[in-house]
Amino acid sequence: MLTITVPKTDQFDSEKEEFIYINETKLTLEHSLLSISKWEAKWHKVFLGKEKKSTEEIIDYIKCMTITPNVDPNVYYALTEDNIKEIDAYINNPMSAITFREIQNKSSREPITNELIYYWMISLNIPVEFEKWHINRLLTLIRLTSLKNNPKKKTNQKELIERYRDINEQNKKKFNTRG
Repeated sequence: MLTITVPKTDQFDSEKEEFIYINETKLTLEHSLLSISKWEAKWHKVFLGKEKKSTEEIIDYIKCMTITPNVDPNVYYALTEDNIKEIDAYINNPMSAITFREIQNKSSREPITNELIYYWMISLNIPVEFEKWHINRLLTLIRLTSLKNNPKKKTNQKELIERYRDINEQNKKKFNTRG
């Protein structure tokens, strides 16, 4: 969860030709699966994709992240550059100390939509309440749960030698040879 303060400011609305006075406002934001779901439902686009987002889409995502009730919609247009940097740093924070070393084939990855993440959660029996977690933390939990549920089996040397011995015996019988 991130809390930022949007400073008091005056702005001019050129369409209505009037000044808008915005009071200092504290916003509490959460970069979560729930926020992404709301944004994707409105924009019909993949949020976690590499496609660049317009200013309007970014502002709307910040609205989707907001858990502070009854926020004046004009507040979002009064966000400072520092506010945006702070939000960006929060969104990109891994929220975990765990690291994964395996290499992924980036070219064959399917787009990660909110529905896909919900599918992973259901498949791995991760409670839906976790949709409010920071998305990077949730994705780390999904990845870790998946790895722990499907550990790679290491073939020990003894089993490997025995398997080759069996294959060799089968081949001797099949080709009627002594080895």
